[in-house]
Amino acid sequence: MEFDFSQLAGPDRYKLMAASITPRPIAWITSQSAQGVRNAAPYSFFAMMGAEPPLLAIGLMRRPDGTYKDSAANILETGEFVVNLVAEHDAQAMNLTCIDAPPGEDEIALAGLETAPSTAIAPPRIATAPVSMECRMYNSMDAGQSTIVLGEVLRFHIQDRFIDTQKLHVDTLAMGLIARMHGAGWYTRCTDLLQMTRPSWADR
Repeated sequence: MEFDFSQLAGPDRYKLMAASITPRPIAWITSQSAQGVRNAAPYSFFAMMGAEPPLLAIGLMRRPDGTYKDSAANILETGEFVVNLVAEHDAQAMNLTCIDAPPGEDEIALAGLETAPSTAIAPPRIATAPVSMECRMYNSMDAGQSTIVLGEVLRFHIQDRFIDTQKLHVDTLAMGLIARMHGAGWYTRCTDLLQMTRPSWADR
């Protein structure tokens, strides 16, 4: 089956893409306005884009009327945000921060999240997250109903039990991260893996 996306409505394009491009890691973004109002919200349009400089990409969808949601408004206003990764033990709290709260609502307080101060930026980190990355906006681009933000990672926080600090070996599986899957409300665990060694042309 072939679909001509130029002839398909936006919600239908979203349905096909979001159900096929999986699993998607979750950026649980904490931000705050210039007035200090905090916000937390999860985004699965998220990926690592490079290491020199260390960049993350976040796709922030706008409301149907074109206005920015709090995360995007805060990031564009202050240029600062934290990307927290989501472990399964935080799944319910993360899901609560998806709520369609009115603008200016503090979802961090609503979900009863414990926070820790960031060291380079104002927005706090989620203390229970296995990894938190303090970011400063590197660039942004409006694209229809989305705003795409590139964030430069300034500080990388990882809980001590998940890292060998001498070798910089991360025990990824022990973090128990979850990712977004297809349809409404479906997530996956990182529990069924396969490994393949990257081939070398010289060894053919």
